[in-house]
Amino acid sequence: MSTKTTKPEEKGFFEKVKDTIEDIWDGTKDKAEELKDAAGHTYEELKDAAGHTYDNLKNKISSEKAPATQKVAAVKKAVSNKTAATAAKAKTAAAGVKAKAETKVKEISAKAKDETVKAKKEVASVKAKVDNKAKAITSKAKSETASAKKAVAAKTAPAKRKTAASH
Repeated sequence: MSTKTTKPEEKGFFEKVKDTIEDIWDGTKDKAEELKDAAGHTYEELKDAAGHTYDNLKNKISSEKAPATQKVAAVKKAVSNKTAATAAKAKTAAAGVKAKAETKVKEISAKAKDETVKAKKEVASVKAKVDNKAKAITSKAKSETASAKKAVAAKTAPAKRKTAASH
């Protein structure tokens, strides 16, 4: 019998790792070439296109910058004019409102003064009537009291004499 085995010879661990890395590397290279072909442009072509676009945009912006500045100045001026006009309208309206308010205050003050004068006259009139009525009542009470005193004195005088004589 032979000493050779019929099994295939097994590779070592490091050989397997090496083969796997080679397969991955080859796959990556293939994939990179496919991507490059799919993109259809090289780095240099893209760089040139970007530089061209940048220059075009720069020129376009500088050519549009002056009209934009003029537009901004015009807008600023328009806003300033509108602000001034609005402020003037507000001042005029405020002055009108103030004048109306002052007129109304004067009217109300005059009316209040008239009402106060009328009320004072009425109070004085009522007070005078009350004083007259009080005087009339007081004088009537005094006269009635005096007559009542006289009547009582007249009735009690003979009785006092009788009691004085009996003592």
